[in-house]
Amino acid sequence: MSDRMHGKTVLISGTTGMAAATAERAAMEGARLFVVGVDGETGRDLAERIRASGGACEFYQADLTDARAAEEAVAQCVRDYGQIDSLFNVVGISGRRYGDGPLHECSEAGWDATIAVNLKTMYLLSRPVLNHMLSRPVGENGLRGAILNMGSTVATSPQADHFAAHAYAAAKGAINSVSLSMAAYYAPYKIRVNVIAPGLVATPMSGRAQTNPEILEFVENRLQRLSGGILDRDEIAKASVFMLSDESRHVTGQVFNVDGGWSVA
Repeated sequence: MSDRMHGKTVLISGTTGMAAATAERAAMEGARLFVVGVDGETGRDLAERIRASGGACEFYQADLTDARAAEEAVAQCVRDYGQIDSLFNVVGISGRRYGDGPLHECSEAGWDATIAVNLKTMYLLSRPVLNHMLSRPVGENGLRGAILNMGSTVATSPQADHFAAHAYAAAKGAINSVSLSMAAYYAPYKIRVNVIAPGLVATPMSGRAQTNPEILEFVENRLQRLSGGILDRDEIAKASVFMLSDESRHVTGQVFNVDGGWSVA
């Protein structure tokens, strides 16, 4: 394991799935982690696992759909570590249980909940982080910071048979658009902004797909042929740490598909 994240403070939203896997890998590579999420039990467990393995991690419980809570989380991270070098906006939900689906069936509650958790949280957390980064001098690496936003392959490669959740697609498409605009605006200020866009990954959020034999067969044989099925969350973590590290210091405004072949199926 490399130490390419040594001395970096990484703020991650979310405490399970790809967020947890990335936090654990970044810590193993030397980063100091500050993890924010609404679920206190999973957040504390994650922080304890990282510390037990010799890493540095603090957990802050907050509902990131609330602006004040997001601002307080960022302020606490700066108090604990003195700086934020990288932000990974991961927190999100499948809105199906709230009513997301094809647009003619999507309920207003499903639309609002899906947009709030998947898109609004990115805005509310990025805003105070950007203000912090802009207040910092340019570092020895020539940068003030890096932001990585969680996208999805469905934003640009829709699959109508099994993954027609239109509020979710709208949120992820908006993340692509705003991240590109952010990257252009903040490049002169030496702040990088990118998107990582996974395919179907084995996480708590994809439980419906993981228990459906028809979907599993479709993913394995038609959709993610390169991977031969659902992706492991650690594969996303590896790519995410690369995008958060100085190894990608010249990369901004990109949507990095890690989808096992979905986008070219």
